[in-house]
Amino acid sequence: MLGVGAWKQRLPRDADLLPGRDQPLPLHNIHHVSGRPLQGEFAGMEVVDVGLGCFWGAERKFWNLPGVYTTAVGYAGGGTPNPTYEEVCSGQTGHAEVVRVVYDPAQVDFTTVLKTFWESHDPTQGMRQGNDVGTQYRSAIYCRTQAQYEAALASRDVYQASLEASGYPPITTEIAYPAPAFYYAEDYHQQYLSKNPNGYCGLGGTGVSCAL
Repeated sequence: MLGVGAWKQRLPRDADLLPGRDQPLPLHNIHHVSGRPLQGEFAGMEVVDVGLGCFWGAERKFWNLPGVYTTAVGYAGGGTPNPTYEEVCSGQTGHAEVVRVVYDPAQVDFTTVLKTFWESHDPTQGMRQGNDVGTQYRSAIYCRTQAQYEAALASRDVYQASLEASGYPPITTEIAYPAPAFYYAEDYHQQYLSKNPNGYCGLGGTGVSCAL
């Protein structure tokens, strides 16, 4: 049984989606840590969107990763255009909280990005991450290239074997290509733990190494 709040652990039907809005939310296009843009063309870079629970702590995992050019948080995988945080929290948009990771493949390979992803959360929990419960906290990898997609699937199989050996259930991570639409979250969510060093971070890995 899913228990209290079970309706928030199921993706909404199309008929139940909130309407959203035509215009994106305002965005101050400067990274609070690096000073680089959050949004742009990023020539020569590669991009992937990953969900691993509350995006506040998740983003910090990646902005600290050498070779990552910039990061931003947003909403992806749902059906409501340009949703607000409150709308996503309602469970009626279908979105996951995700981190957009823009990385330089000449400085960091996708395998390292994937290893950071797998080891930074528990990908076996379905529509939750620790005490954070709901569809917005699901594990996800939204790929921008076929090569990323194939690498993500292969890494899942590798990590699944390690997790099973440690007694964990099957991985529930959603891996998709092409990636669904990404909507930038409100300014106050961007680089939240840099702006609020003592802010909430519910992120916790399994302690099982991902041997990629």
